[in-house]
Amino acid sequence: MPLDWKIVIDAADPHAQAGFWAAALGYEIEDNSPLVERLLGLGAVPEAITTTAHGRKAWLDLAAARHPDDPFEQESGTGLGRRLLFQRVPESKTVKNRLHLDVHAGPDRREAEVARLEGLGAKVLRKFAEPGGTWTLMSDPEENEFCVQ
Repeated sequence: MPLDWKIVIDAADPHAQAGFWAAALGYEIEDNSPLVERLLGLGAVPEAITTTAHGRKAWLDLAAARHPDDPFEQESGTGLGRRLLFQRVPESKTVKNRLHLDVHAGPDRREAEVARLEGLGAKVLRKFAEPGGTWTLMSDPEENEFCVQ
């Protein structure tokens, strides 16, 4: 039986990262506000672990971007399919990623996609043209590497 999964990415600012990746991939920022507000109303969680992000109540240290066509829990807003979860960590990134995302734009759209991602805050690190393929290595606003193919 296959397992469900999500990719969890450490971040200094999970809400900014979720916003960047939602825009980059055409995903949606998860809306956990109904759950956050319900738990606050019940006194089950302190206000200190919440914030307002993207115009709604949210968890202070967690934010996610999910595929718009995938199922999600109505009560919590949590995605049940393709999902990137960003969690706040105190330390900054110090070494090259051991895991990275590849964004597939195709050869006809690659340069336009690279320019669009730069407009969202990504940076071009290096361009590759090798017998096995052509791609652009980029970094997101927190310097996590990814490739545009």
